[in-house]
Amino acid sequence: MSKLYNHYPVRVLHLESTDVCQASCPLCERETNSNFDKNTQNHLTVEQLQSCVSDDLIAKLDKMFICGNLGDPAAGKHTLALFSYFRHVNPEITLGMNTNGAIQNTAWWTVLGKLFNKQQDYVVFSIDGLEDTNHIYRQGVNWQKLMENAKAYIKTGARAHWDMLVYEHNEHQVDECESLAKKMGFTWFRAKVSKRSSTVDWLRHPKNWQKPKIKQGSIECIAEQEKSIYVNSQGQVYPCCWLGSTDAYYKTFPEIKTNWNTDNCNPICKKTCSSKSNQTNFSNQWQRNTQLQ
Repeated sequence: MSKLYNHYPVRVLHLESTDVCQASCPLCERETNSNFDKNTQNHLTVEQLQSCVSDDLIAKLDKMFICGNLGDPAAGKHTLALFSYFRHVNPEITLGMNTNGAIQNTAWWTVLGKLFNKQQDYVVFSIDGLEDTNHIYRQGVNWQKLMENAKAYIKTGARAHWDMLVYEHNEHQVDECESLAKKMGFTWFRAKVSKRSSTVDWLRHPKNWQKPKIKQGSIECIAEQEKSIYVNSQGQVYPCCWLGSTDAYYKTFPEIKTNWNTDNCNPICKKTCSSKSNQTNFSNQWQRNTQLQ
């Protein structure tokens, strides 16, 4: 990858440390992609990373975060080692992670919290309600384990964000979730309406919410703007995670940009980064975005 991006100033690296997860969220690609085989488990290693990412590139990064399309970073066998390696090579880098929070034990989360010791480091906990509702979408997530892990991480002084997907079944709990987040010591609370298309009859959007319409406009690539690239759990490199969920394998931005102004514009780019589309306009995505601490 370092050769591919020798002339491209990468500032943000998005990793997927594993494609393993204990949850079965109905709109996750793990459940909607019929080609995904849950029995094939990949765990990105430091050695795999070194084969495609140079230390010189890592040393110049502003941020590295682990999220991905298929797995939860806490399920990755080498997630802590990856974070440690990046911190070693680039002591000032911002580290981040997205998780459902109910994997591993409190000791693991304490280690992670101590590693995330910079002011801008963070973990996003995706918590969609309270004990009686979180499991409705976050299927397979144990509430007690989630709470224990979050408390252990926050106790180290590390920053935590509570991100809530709002549906009809949990919209009455947004205020209570924000209050709990503040009580527990979360730094931010965010609530948003999911904009993934739902084919699940019982999974309904909040009342009085209208689904935005997608309108074609010029492509304003978010990944290109923030100078980020994506590496999946198999060590494959993509310009962004959205393209990483397709069969179309584009190695660099120039390759994918060649069709943006054609009649055959990549549908992922068209849907995700069209300037006139409020379907994925991140500035409008959040219904609530509150700093708590």
